[in-house]
Amino acid sequence: MSSDATRRPLIGVGVVGLSATGGWGAGAHLPALSTVGGFELRGLVGSSPASARAASAVHGVPAYASAGALAEADDIDLVVVTVKTPQHRDLVLPALGAGKAVFCEWPFAVDLREAEDMAAAAQGIPTFVGLQGRSSPTFRWLADLVSNGFVGEVLSVTISTAATEWGTPVSERMLYTLDRQLGATMMAIAFGHAIDSVSMVVGELQDVVATTAIRHPHVPLIHGGRDVPMTAEDQIAISGTLPGGAVLSAHQRGGIASGAGFSMTVDGSDGTLQATAPNHPHVTPVTVRGARGHGRPTEMPLPDGYDQYPRLARSPIHTLAHAYGGIRDQLLGGAAVVPDFDDAVIRHQLLDAITRSAASGRRVHR
Repeated sequence: MSSDATRRPLIGVGVVGLSATGGWGAGAHLPALSTVGGFELRGLVGSSPASARAASAVHGVPAYASAGALAEADDIDLVVVTVKTPQHRDLVLPALGAGKAVFCEWPFAVDLREAEDMAAAAQGIPTFVGLQGRSSPTFRWLADLVSNGFVGEVLSVTISTAATEWGTPVSERMLYTLDRQLGATMMAIAFGHAIDSVSMVVGELQDVVATTAIRHPHVPLIHGGRDVPMTAEDQIAISGTLPGGAVLSAHQRGGIASGAGFSMTVDGSDGTLQATAPNHPHVTPVTVRGARGHGRPTEMPLPDGYDQYPRLARSPIHTLAHAYGGIRDQLLGGAAVVPDFDDAVIRHQLLDAITRSAASGRRVHR
């Protein structure tokens, strides 16, 4: 870290959902915070008094009884919420009530109305949402390529994305992701992350027509020797119109036996861009190929200046580290570059429009 960075005031962080035994908070957020620098863990909230005591002993910071109590602490500047989606609203609102900046994981809310409630409560407070694909060096470069005319006028965007989850055996801990009413479905997680990154590159859909299906109505439980019901859609096909008239089509598939993957093709009047990833594009490396004119797309290396943490390029915390870099800089007076609660509402609006279109069989205008 540079001498200038070491002289910056440290941002006090409290993590809701930090465990002594692992999980996304300990396994991703803490390493990302450490990599970026400028943050200091100063408190936590556990899932129970016993787990809070254990986490406090492991991480060496005080455990608080609630998110509100954590946020009220004078040395906490940023509250990070890393628990299951159905609990977000009840944890985020007290932290906002204390006037503290809040980072909330994605999926942000169980539905659009809940997302709007949290965003309304956050007016005037710095907020951040875990749509870290927008902080990806590769997707930021892709957005610059499109905006700078690499493909000319965008004519169409074609997306194919697949997840092994939502159809293959599931653990007890992840059962809640099978329930459509709990907000942590394939549509919200796998498709939500992917379409958010794509939207940063080509713009927001102006309208959408959707078809969804549940092709795995029962899913095997990993331990237990029985099947459990799934009400979350495992097939999502959409099409719609982008600003300027380009057509976007996307198909998200779940429970894929042959493995996960992501691909995006942007066809334009003057060229083509292709982006592929071996899994969810917000946590795995993305390869870019491109061509001007009528040539065949060839691999294009990421230019200098985009990746601040190249040693993490193959790590699942690569994009999260870039997000925390943006959060740190914003809280210290820099520009806002990380998606916030209002951006989360925009993403939930699209998911809501997809749900309504699939239910009605009609095109929904946003």
